[in-house]
Amino acid sequence: MRFSAPSAPAADSAGEELPEIAGRPLDGSPRAMQKTGSKTIDQAGGGTLRKVLTFSLGAEVYGVDILRLKEIRGWSPVTRLPHTPAYLLGVLNLRGVVVPVIDLRLRFGLSATQVTPVTVIIVLSLQTAEGRRECGIVVDSVRDVLDIDTQGIRPAPALHDASGNEFIEGIATAEDQMLILVDAHRLATNDSSSSSSSAAQAA
Repeated sequence: MRFSAPSAPAADSAGEELPEIAGRPLDGSPRAMQKTGSKTIDQAGGGTLRKVLTFSLGAEVYGVDILRLKEIRGWSPVTRLPHTPAYLLGVLNLRGVVVPVIDLRLRFGLSATQVTPVTVIIVLSLQTAEGRRECGIVVDSVRDVLDIDTQGIRPAPALHDASGNEFIEGIATAEDQMLILVDAHRLATNDSSSSSSSAAQAA
């Protein structure tokens, strides 16, 4: 993903306009977040500010650490793999890398995503014990990049039988709204493992 100077919204390969973050269009380039300053910032009070990318699932706002972000892509069809759960939509060939794509609504026990012009795939990139791993999550729309106070992050409540609750890192408040923080590392390492084994079996 590349941030451009404020201008007319960029278009993807299909000609559809991609959403904007803070007035800057996203064009799907892999050079992600060049202008955001992704490091945490020390505050005078001793805390730190952490940058998160926020996105919507229905009426709720979620966030993921900006350091986990590789790029944001407009929706494109994926290749379905056999013997995988419904939330694992399939895989995407991203410049030679096979990336599993998860419907985050289904993963969190919501209704399936209805693709619209603002539906996007957020591609996460993480370093794991097995090496670098990438994972795409389909969300309703992206919103903004926000700074949150790390001291204000609260643990998610323990709810029995809550689908996807293990992937919630915590709850924060930013700009007078509640923000649900997603544990990108756990999400990617949990779900991309099953897709990798299914891909190997299919091969």
